[in-house]
Amino acid sequence: MITPPYLKPNDKVAVVSTAKRTEPEEIEEAIATLKKWDLQPVIGNHAFSTDGFLAGTDEERAADLQKMLDDSSIKAVFFTKGGYGTLRIIDDIDFTAFKQKPKWLIGYSDITLLHSHIHNFGIQSLHAVMLQGYAKSTPDSIGGISKAIFGESLSYDFKAHEHNRSANQSVSGTLVGGNLSMLYATIGSGSEIDTDGKILFIEDIDEYLYHYDRMLISLKRAGKLTNLKALVVGALIDIKESTIPFGRDAYQITLEQTAQFGYPVYFGFPAGHTPDNRALIMGSYVSVSQTGSTVTLAFKD
Repeated sequence: MITPPYLKPNDKVAVVSTAKRTEPEEIEEAIATLKKWDLQPVIGNHAFSTDGFLAGTDEERAADLQKMLDDSSIKAVFFTKGGYGTLRIIDDIDFTAFKQKPKWLIGYSDITLLHSHIHNFGIQSLHAVMLQGYAKSTPDSIGGISKAIFGESLSYDFKAHEHNRSANQSVSGTLVGGNLSMLYATIGSGSEIDTDGKILFIEDIDEYLYHYDRMLISLKRAGKLTNLKALVVGALIDIKESTIPFGRDAYQITLEQTAQFGYPVYFGFPAGHTPDNRALIMGSYVSVSQTGSTVTLAFKD
């Protein structure tokens, strides 16, 4: 996998909205943080545009992203907010210049689509807090972004979950994944995630339990759960019951739909729609191991 060049002081970085509309005040703290890192934010022409739910028309959002991907002076692209919208423009983006000169793409949730899409080019990206989330995120979440883009070492220890399976073994592999709903949406498309022989990370928010079950089964039917090295499950927020109870919680569903494969499953990784949303370098080689009550996920050079 290709690692985009690490950033240096005074580098220009883009601020782009490809999904839900954003107000300037929502990213004030994030912009201040980027400047504290001695980076120069360049705000897209339509970053604060509005078209109903979306941050401008499809054409405007695509134009902003295309411009920043093609501009060789821009060394990273920070996304303002998730929600929904990147799927509407992905097929209008020309990645020719990006593939020739990769740069960091930084976001999560709806931006999972881009992580998955460019993983198929063999290029790493950063699953991390959106700019609108800087004000509400933990120091570890924001600090991890800085470490990743400036090339510092990155590893995390987190509490072992009671539902972890086969966790007393160390596994290594390329990390892929992101928001489960978006991974589900890529099936059958040119953005479909390649999970073969890799460590898959998933997280999600505001889904019914039967929706969660359906998405995992769909990934399994598409072969995406068959040959994993491990499954790492992040924050599962507001995964709720329907009128008629589904009869299984999210942990039980996950274990049930992966039972036939036997690889380790780690729950409770601090990433996703939560204030503790640790930065993950998608496409990087990582090791995951559990010692007693602690799980360690470490990124390798």
